Amino acid sequence: MVEAATVYAVVAACVSRKRPAQTATPSHLAPVSVLKPLCGAEPHLYENLAGLCRQDYPDYQLVFGVCAYDDPAITVVNLLRTAFPERDIVLIVDARTHGRNPKVSNLINLYRAARHAHLVIADSDIAVPPDYLRRLAGPLSDPHVGVVTCLYRGRPVDGIWSRLGAAFINEWFAPSVRVAHAGGSRRFAFGATIALRRDTLNAIGGFRALANRLADDYWLGELTRQSGWKTVLSDVVVETDVTETSLRALWRHELRWLRTIRSLNASGFFFTFLTCTWPMLVLGCLLAPHLPVLAIALVGALARSVIAGSIGAALRAPLRDALLLVEWAAALGGGRVHWRGHVMTTTDAPPTHSTAQPGNRPALPKPLYSTTPHAQDSPR
Repeated sequence: MVEAATVYAVVAACVSRKRPAQTATPSHLAPVSVLKPLCGAEPHLYENLAGLCRQDYPDYQLVFGVCAYDDPAITVVNLLRTAFPERDIVLIVDARTHGRNPKVSNLINLYRAARHAHLVIADSDIAVPPDYLRRLAGPLSDPHVGVVTCLYRGRPVDGIWSRLGAAFINEWFAPSVRVAHAGGSRRFAFGATIALRRDTLNAIGGFRALANRLADDYWLGELTRQSGWKTVLSDVVVETDVTETSLRALWRHELRWLRTIRSLNASGFFFTFLTCTWPMLVLGCLLAPHLPVLAIALVGALARSVIAGSIGAALRAPLRDALLLVEWAAALGGGRVHWRGHVMTTTDAPPTHSTAQPGNRPALPKPLYSTTPHAQDSPR
């Protein structure tokens, strides 16, 4: 075990330090609609959304969606409209549900306002660089590409628990993706950013094909791959806010991630314990306390420190790995997960019909709002 854990740590350290070459920007930049489902006033929400308003891109639309008229995210969108009057900003307020996944319901509701053939779907809690859309546009111009996605770095908001949550992303999740990518795997798509063409989305059944999927981002990529398109991991890396302020909140969040991973790749998930470097090194040394094992463990510890990237993170690494090992053990069983106040299961349900049937719609004010006249007339 200590040998396997060390080999993984060394490989992860090597691929984590290597950055992919930046994709060339195409000569023609196609107009883009950015779909952004929102829910509540998250920390840094204004700053994160304002970054999208400052993109170095010639023609793009921002479509925000919430499910209630009292959602505080509406105030943030209105502030953006005031600060960036030149931007094409649309806000959808629509409470209709179309399945068990609330994020996908939100996307179905706001999709009809998207005007352009190229789409970018992005989580609400990410911060992006000014060339974000330009760097996504390169691979998407290739007709053989179905989905362009990108990795993300955790950005702790405050306290030890958010720092440990960020370490989960930066020191375990991201390196594991880079190792898989270096090994030739393309079986991924991340909700932080997914870019695709409208015809690709329609070919797999639209967002409704994801309405009852917990891992909607993964399945959006998987369904496009099953249809013959390629998945590209962009060179751009965004930042995501990690807001957990208690062990309970962090446990629920990471248990959801791990149980979801188990539901998608049970055999691969079983060997996840080997990526918990520090516990494996300690266990190996206890079981075989002789010089070769100690030397191998030292190499693994150094590699793990390289992955951590800073002295403070390296000091937290043993605690982070130990917590991950306990979470992995808990995730071996059970299928219930907590997500934004909802309890879901990792078992995919059969497709269900939308509750938004003609003659059976909730009494709501007109759901579409826009600062631009043409968006009100959008046929989509």
